Amino acid sequence: MSVPHPPSTRANPRTAPSLELPLMYAVSVGFALVLSAWLVAVTGHAWSSVGQALLDGSVLAPGRWGNTLTVSTPILIVALGMVVGVKAGFFNIGQEGQLLMGALAMALVGTKLTGSGPVLLITGLSLGLISGGLYAGIPALMRFRRGVPEVISSLLLVFVAFQVIGYAITTDWFLRDPDPNRPSLAVTSAALPDSIRLPVINLWGNQFGVGFILALLLAGLVALVMGRTMFGFKLRLLGASSPVAQQAGVSIARTGTVALFLSGAAAGLAGAIMLASGASGARLTAGFSNEIGWQGLLVALLARNRPLLCVPMALLFAALRTGGGFLAAAGVDRTVVDVVQALLVLALLVPPAVQYLQDRRRGPAWSDTGETP
Repeated sequence: MSVPHPPSTRANPRTAPSLELPLMYAVSVGFALVLSAWLVAVTGHAWSSVGQALLDGSVLAPGRWGNTLTVSTPILIVALGMVVGVKAGFFNIGQEGQLLMGALAMALVGTKLTGSGPVLLITGLSLGLISGGLYAGIPALMRFRRGVPEVISSLLLVFVAFQVIGYAITTDWFLRDPDPNRPSLAVTSAALPDSIRLPVINLWGNQFGVGFILALLLAGLVALVMGRTMFGFKLRLLGASSPVAQQAGVSIARTGTVALFLSGAAAGLAGAIMLASGASGARLTAGFSNEIGWQGLLVALLARNRPLLCVPMALLFAALRTGGGFLAAAGVDRTVVDVVQALLVLALLVPPAVQYLQDRRRGPAWSDTGETP
C-alpha cells in the first residue's frame, strides 16, 4: 500500500516574503554612492556633496519634487509602451526616434494651425500618439514582410528621426523659427503658444504638469488590459510561445504589428506631452529627446515588464536626472556627474540581473512567471 507523501513545505520565492531583493538594492546602491563619493573627492570636491546634492535636487529643495514628477512623466509613458511590446515578444528599441516623431507632430499642430487652444492641444497629442505608432509600424512591416529583426530596424530608424528633426528646424517653410530674437543662437522651432500647453498643477509649493496624472492613469490601464482582458492574454500568449499562440488562433503578424504600434504610440505620446509641458522652452530642438527613450527602456527592464512597478522606477530615474543637475550646479564637473548617474543606474540593474540568474538556476518551477502587474 502506497503511503501519501506529506505536502512540501518548501517556500516558493514568488510568494514567500523575502528581504533578499531589497537588501541587494541597498548594497548595490550603497556601493555606487561610496564609489561616486570617492570620484568626487578625487576631483577636489567634498565627497559628502554627492548624496545631499542628489536629494536636494530631486526632492528636498523648494519646488524640486514637482520638477521630478514632470521629468518622470515621459519616462514612464515610454516604459509602458515597452512593456506592451515585450509582453508580446517583440523588442522595439527605437523609442528615441518615435518620441521625436510625436514631438514633431505636436510642434506642427501648435505652430502651423490656428483654432481653439484645447482643441489644438488634444489634436496635437492625438497626432503625436499616431505618429509614434506609425513610425514603429515601419519595423513591424519589415519584420513581417521581409523578416528584418525589429531590434535592428527600430534602432536604425532613430538616426533617421534625428535627421528629420534637423531638417525640420532648419527649413523655413517647415518648422524653423523665423523670429530673429529667439532666446538662443541654436536653431529651433517656434515656441508653442501658452494656450496649447498642458495645465500645471500647483501643490505645496511645487509645480508639475497634468501629464503626470495622465501617465499614472495609463499605467493602471496597461496593467488592467495586460492582466485582465482577452487582448492582453493574446499578447502574453504570443510572447510566451508563438506556436501555441498560432494554434489558439492568434495571428502573429496582426497581433505583433498592433503590439509594436502601441509601443511606438506610447513613445510618440510621451514626446507630444514633453513639448506641451514646456520641455526645451516648448520648442522642438535637435536634442529634444535627451535620452528619455533610452531611459524608458531601462525602466521597463528594471521593472521586469510590470506596468505598476514602472511607476516607482520612472520616479527613481527622474530623481537621478534632476539630482544630477544639482550636483553639477555644486561645481562638480559634468563628466563626473554623468559617471555618477551611470554608476547609480548600473547599481539598479544588478539586483534584477542576479534574481534572474537565480531563477534560471532554480528551474521553471521557481521562475517568476506570474503576470501580476
